[in-house]
This record gives sequence, structure tokens and C-alpha cells, in this order.
Amino acid sequence: MITVVIPCKNEMWNLVHTLDSFPQDISVIVADSSTDTTLNLLTRDVKVVKGGLPAVARNAGAKEVETPYILFLDADMDINEVPLERLLKDVADNDYHLVTTKLCVKRKYRFLYSLFYLLQKVISKRTPFAVGGFMLFKRDVFNKLGGFNEKDVFAEDFHLSMKVDPKRFKIYNYPAYTSDRRLRSKGFFYMSSLMIRCYFNRKNDSFYTKDYNYWTE
Repeated sequence: MITVVIPCKNEMWNLVHTLDSFPQDISVIVADSSTDTTLNLLTRDVKVVKGGLPAVARNAGAKEVETPYILFLDADMDINEVPLERLLKDVADNDYHLVTTKLCVKRKYRFLYSLFYLLQKVISKRTPFAVGGFMLFKRDVFNKLGGFNEKDVFAEDFHLSMKVDPKRFKIYNYPAYTSDRRLRSKGFFYMSSLMIRCYFNRKNDSFYTKDYNYWTE
């Protein structure tokens, strides 16, 4: 019923922990562009395809999916506390096209992530706002939308999610834990201003084709 797609580049132990956080019987596709030994550390069978930047990698993985639903995860996620079976049943029963869940961290930025969750819910009443760390798509809807725009090098997740019917979108309250590395490396003000600019440029497709130094450490 569901296949997990994970873009990956030099994630080492992060990817192992992500894979260990959900049931072993779920099919996994890793879209990999690593230059280290990340894939040598895997403890479960996965299908590996050629990766790249997130939009390209996610699309490459999605092309191999045959199940009705695709779960896009980042390589540094822990979804132990997300009841996937219950969530999938609710998604199917309500014919949701795209759902996401509450992103959390276990360090000092927990309050900021809680604030982001509230803003995300407010924005999503009119403009669906999903984050690439956890995006559960109905596959035929994903394909109909054309997948992620491969010209996007930043915020490809929001750029695609805003095209979904708000009535067919939901944010669940189940905690999915992610790394706070981007916030630590870039800082609160950089990340906040970028999110605000992203929202106000939501109808400007060219905005997403620049990286704004997001990928530089």
C-alpha cells in the first residue's frame, strides 16, 4: 500500500536510524548521490536509484513506485511515534491527497518547531504547506501534478504541496523527529526570513530556482 522514498547524500548513520524507525516490511527506495560509504551501512534491503538535489531525487524514486501511496522522507528522520497503519487508514477513508505531520526536534529548538507547526496549520487553511521531511502522497495525484519541479533547488516541497486541494490536505499531530542541523548552521533569523519570503513568493515560480545559500554549510 505504501513505498518510502528517501533522497540521500552522505548521510551515514542518519539513514540507518531513519530506516530503523518504521516497519521492516515497508518497501524503500533510496535516491542516492553519496560520495561516502553510506549505502554500505544499511541493515535492510532497499532499492537504490540515482539521486541528486531533492526534487530530482524524489522524482527518480517516485518513478519506481507501484503502491497507491508514496511517503517521502528525509534521510535524517525518526518516525517511530507516527502510527503509519492508523494514518494510512484515515488517509484512505477520507481520500486525502497529501498529508504531513508535526515535525519536532529533541534539542533546544523544540519551541521554534512548535511555533512553526502552528504557523504551518494557519497557512494551510488556504495554501497546503507540507515539508519534505514527511510527505505522504496519493500516487496518482502526485503523478497528475507532475511531481516535484526539477528546476527547483529550494523549497520544492512547499512549491508542490500548494497545488493540492486544501480540502484534500491534512497535517497530523503525530511527532516526527528531524535533525536541527540546518537551524544550527544557518540560524533562526535566516531560516525565518527565508520561510516568510517563500510564502510571499508562492506564485513566483522562479523564486524556487535559486538556493539562497541554503545548501552551503
